[in-house]
Amino acid sequence: MTTWVENPRGGRDRGPRGIARAWVEVLFRPRRFFRNGVAPGDQAPGLVFGVLVALCYVGGVLWFTPERLLGTDFVPLLAGSRAVTSLLLLLVLTLFVAPATMHLLGALQTVLLVLVVRDRAGVSETVQTIAYAAAPCVLAGYPSPFLRTLCAVYGAVLFVVGLSVIHQTSLLRATVAGAVPATILFGYGFGGVAAATTVLQAIGVL
Repeated sequence: MTTWVENPRGGRDRGPRGIARAWVEVLFRPRRFFRNGVAPGDQAPGLVFGVLVALCYVGGVLWFTPERLLGTDFVPLLAGSRAVTSLLLLLVLTLFVAPATMHLLGALQTVLLVLVVRDRAGVSETVQTIAYAAAPCVLAGYPSPFLRTLCAVYGAVLFVVGLSVIHQTSLLRATVAGAVPATILFGYGFGGVAAATTVLQAIGVL
């Protein structure tokens, strides 16, 4: 499941250029990217991509609105230092939280796919789809509810498109199967639900 294959395809070039290329391609040509850029058993580039997206998001939150995380019940200050706490938080996120979240959501998504899709791709491809679909959320750390809502919605759309392409199923089936994982990841993980609520309240809908 973590094999690094010798001959990557499409957007899976290694290194910073490969990561940047994958980010651009998944944002603007998602069907082509998911068709050519997700390879069975080649999780490593996808995991690296997903971890970097998570780092950008949390790094943005820590830079612009650190009070959302630091000094809360969820992340208490260590030794009274925001810098030390931030560094440790990013380290834990890189080594444990982000990879574990992608794999757990991948397992959940696989179970849900069993219910609606007869012939499916493997768990590895599903984990990669989750990682690459999060591409818009590199900007979600900026303190704008509208931007965060847009990032979360676009990420969810990319996720459904990716599931449809990777598992060769309709968009409707992909939406049904991916609704819960997408809500967990983009609605709560990247703060889309709270941001959307703020936007709706601001325009008087709620």
